[in-house]
Amino acid sequence: MASFGWKRKIGEKVSKATSQQFEAEAADDKDLADDDDANWVHATKRRKEILLEDCVKKSKELKDEGANLAENRRYREAIHKWDEALQLTPEDATLYEMKSQVLMSLHEMFPAVHAAEMAVQRNPRSWDAWQTLGRAQLGLGEIALAIRSFQVSLHIFPMNPEVWKEDLSWARKLHEQQKATKSEAVQALANEKALAQELVPDYDFESDEIVAVCAAIAEKEKALSAAKTVVIVSASGTVETVTEVENCPTTPDETLFIRAR
Repeated sequence: MASFGWKRKIGEKVSKATSQQFEAEAADDKDLADDDDANWVHATKRRKEILLEDCVKKSKELKDEGANLAENRRYREAIHKWDEALQLTPEDATLYEMKSQVLMSLHEMFPAVHAAEMAVQRNPRSWDAWQTLGRAQLGLGEIALAIRSFQVSLHIFPMNPEVWKEDLSWARKLHEQQKATKSEAVQALANEKALAQELVPDYDFESDEIVAVCAAIAEKEKALSAAKTVVIVSASGTVETVTEVENCPTTPDETLFIRAR
């Protein structure tokens, strides 16, 4: 019967030189693979950079074209160009700010406010965006919000005379007029209420005059109810008026007359 022993290891008969050669070739293959991976990553990154540069370049061209159209009052075409540019560079706050200005020129205040808010979100440090937002809010009648936006714009760029002398000054003037109008409306309402109360006389229903008038009306009603007039039509067609006395309600024979009140 054959006996079983331990199996020899797979590489036990491989020579040391051959093993070293295998290890060297494996190392070279690994280095080559690492180089290929590094080259692929670098190439991908470079392609992204080139694509981004192309997008920025194309976006700038569209922005400039839109600006030229806006200067020539071709506002709809300018908005179309800027919308195309925003597809390429959606984080460009300037595009939103310019779009808001053109929308205000078209008297589309709600979209103008939205575009200005987008500009502020993308670049909170842009005093231009805050100024445009304030003007759009002013167009909607949101005077308090407009004042705040102008104040933020001045906080970013304190030496801007346009915002200080024109925008903020005008907004504050409108705010004062708005408060004065509200005060006048409240005062007018109070005056109307006071006048309405004055027009309603305050009668004293327990005065002697009122009591005397009520008594006279009661006596008149009593006299009228004491005697009642009845119109009687006979069978032959004769009409007769009879006064009924309250204490003597006797009427002619009902077989001869038809009573009509």
